[in-house]
Amino acid sequence: MVLSLADVLDLPVVRRARPRVVVGADRLDTPVRWAHVAEVTDLAHLLRGGELVLTTGIALPDAAAALRRYVTDLAEAGVSGIAVELGRKYRRRLPDALVDAARGAGVPVICLERETRFVEITEAVHSRVLTEQLEELRASERMHTVFTELSLEGAPRDRVLREVARLSGCPVVVENLAHQVLAYDLNGEDPGVVLASWENRSRSVASTRRTFHDPVTGWLVTTVGARGQDWGRLILVCGASPTPSQTTLVERAATTLALGRLLERQQESLERQTHRTIIAGIIDRSYSDPEEALVRARAVGVPLAGRTLVVVVLRLRDAGTGLATQARLAEAAENVARVCRELRLSALVGSLDDLRVGVLLALPATQRVERCLDRLAPLIHEHAGSRVVVAVGSPVDDIRRVRSSFLEARQVADVAVHQAADRPYHRLFDLRLRGLLHLLRDDERLQTYVERELGPLLAYDAQHGEDLTSILRHYLDAGRNKALAASRAHLSRPAFYGRLHRIARILGADLDSVETCLSLHVALLALESVRDRISR
Repeated sequence: MVLSLADVLDLPVVRRARPRVVVGADRLDTPVRWAHVAEVTDLAHLLRGGELVLTTGIALPDAAAALRRYVTDLAEAGVSGIAVELGRKYRRRLPDALVDAARGAGVPVICLERETRFVEITEAVHSRVLTEQLEELRASERMHTVFTELSLEGAPRDRVLREVARLSGCPVVVENLAHQVLAYDLNGEDPGVVLASWENRSRSVASTRRTFHDPVTGWLVTTVGARGQDWGRLILVCGASPTPSQTTLVERAATTLALGRLLERQQESLERQTHRTIIAGIIDRSYSDPEEALVRARAVGVPLAGRTLVVVVLRLRDAGTGLATQARLAEAAENVARVCRELRLSALVGSLDDLRVGVLLALPATQRVERCLDRLAPLIHEHAGSRVVVAVGSPVDDIRRVRSSFLEARQVADVAVHQAADRPYHRLFDLRLRGLLHLLRDDERLQTYVERELGPLLAYDAQHGEDLTSILRHYLDAGRNKALAASRAHLSRPAFYGRLHRIARILGADLDSVETCLSLHVALLALESVRDRISR
């Protein structure tokens, strides 16, 4: 704990001096780094900031301008306060010029109404400061030991958060870059209170610094990421200004989480890592010459030249978090590679990110693409079940066009993951309206359309903590069948009808109009595409 001015005033030796706060009663939480006895006026250049200046005032000037300059110099030096003993120079009260200058500069001033030995005050203050510093060092050593062990063990995210909550005594939350909660340990607090309206509250807490404290929410926030790739934020709900040890704690925990994520990605086999590197180079255009990709692929036994190149992307249906998801992704990649070997298909197979596995099939020109996919996709699902969707990009015959095929397959997978698992694999022309809206999700005109159609309803939900948007979605998904929609929403018909009436009033729309409902349904599908992009 940092020693504050209030702590100093509470010391027995200071209380015996009968301290009285003349200026700055609202600033007693100011940290005190040291106590400095000074009977000269020219001392600002000797200070480093954070000192409590003790003086009898015997050498202070009588002129008001000189007194104001004395206080101003100390304020610029960053002192935590000025304590003046009455009796030697000032009998009953301090001069108005000193008090007014201190009030204007925001420097607390304390009168000591009884004579006291300043050496006893400095000994008491310095003893407390050194004790607190020693305790901070011990706490830092404990944190170092704990998080070093967690890092070496590759501890799961939940265990890291449990240690943060235990050491801090505060709730702790990890969120992604879309401000959605990934994991938490609330240290016994009520989730309904701590996590209420989390996304909206989190979006209002921002800073350019990697670690900062937001006084409004009481959140101590630090960015989580490594190798220049940030993927979330660690938030300690500490309330008041955090202590240095709490700041160190969240930063060490964030480092441990980032390291753990890197270790999770190393679960792939050496072959998968090699394939992943080649695929990433093609997608990211890392190769200065496309021939380099052909050479690298041929070196690992996958000739690409003169072949029909077919891109397949597997996407996990549920994102999940932690080692379990990484293990499933690694397992999916190995299973696909095994299936390709069984079918004697030449292919590069490797993870693309935390949700997807990429496959680049190199088929002989005489082999039919559809026949190959009809054999491959069922075997993939046989291993993975309904946990993945399989998306296929347009076949190409030039390595330069593989990147666009990967982007197409990824977009198809992102849309297909929201559809029923009724196809062994999906292509762009299978996705109909959802596919079109997904491809247009970055278009400002589509985003403007969504806001125009749904903006008032989304704003109402955010302001009132309701979810009328989901009620509208149930109604439209049910083909405007109110009874069916009420059942799906788990509401009585009167309650559901009442909410529909409120939605119509908020939007100023006729929900019995086919054209109006079609427009709203398109806007909802477009909103899903935009949000899905942000969540990734």
